[in-house]
Amino acid sequence: MKIIAGNSNRPLAEAISAYLNLPMTKASVRHFSDREVFVEILENIRGEDVFVVQSTSYPANDHLMELLVTLDALRRASARRVTAVIPYYGYARQDRKTGPRTPISAKLVANLITTAGANRVLTLDLHAGQIQGFFDIPTDNLFAAPVLSKDIKERLNGKDLVIISPDVGGVVRARALAKRLDAELAIIDKRRERAGESEVMNIIGDVDGRRCVLVDDIVDSGGTLCNAAVALMERGAASVHAYVTHGVLSGKAVERISASPIVNMVITDSIQATEAVRNSSNIRQLPIAALLGEAIKRISDESSVSSLFD
Repeated sequence: MKIIAGNSNRPLAEAISAYLNLPMTKASVRHFSDREVFVEILENIRGEDVFVVQSTSYPANDHLMELLVTLDALRRASARRVTAVIPYYGYARQDRKTGPRTPISAKLVANLITTAGANRVLTLDLHAGQIQGFFDIPTDNLFAAPVLSKDIKERLNGKDLVIISPDVGGVVRARALAKRLDAELAIIDKRRERAGESEVMNIIGDVDGRRCVLVDDIVDSGGTLCNAAVALMERGAASVHAYVTHGVLSGKAVERISASPIVNMVITDSIQATEAVRNSSNIRQLPIAALLGEAIKRISDESSVSSLFD
């Protein structure tokens, strides 16, 4: 088994490598002056089971091209099997036609990854579960719920806890976490007027005097969660916390969250933290290297991945 990393999140790749007690395979992933990507594998990988760790986070297109070129290099170097480990699948929000003459970019990216040479995909908390069907190769979609629920139990557990879905689309995710924690569930009905902006319309469930935990898969601008936190406090919530798998946190998201009623936001390290995130007083990262590392080990051993979540 070999582990190779692109430039999107080397600390996570190194943590996975340490969990597996396996040195990183030497590779050069660099850019020419015009940003053209060049990849060179510096070790023999003929006949090996290779795992490429690369999130398609900001800058998404650079990191996506790094992944595609690396997959092509491995295929041409006669790797026995190549698994694309994509902790954050960046184009997942474009999973359907939202209007006439619009793309389904999540499907396009799936085609590119397959054509480039991936034999298998391993990812974490896809924005929509049906994206697994966009791939014509085996795809394992892991869940961060065990990692998040463990932290919630250690820090917030109690009878006054209520799990909040910030929109109707996230109800399945929030319900699964509420079941793990034996907590109640509430839902926020929102209307999104345009991309990046949302308006809270109504809260379904009892939040008065309760500690509320907002649960989502992606936080980008932070507008949805901040608006939800304000609405919850106005409805009498005792406090508002947020647990999110992928902290995209673009633009002024960190400032917006710092100024919001959210006591703390917990994200995983599926995306490498920016300096603003590291310096934030109310944003904290949870490591997912053990979860990904165990899944990689089971794929290599041809044993069950789904049993991780039993």
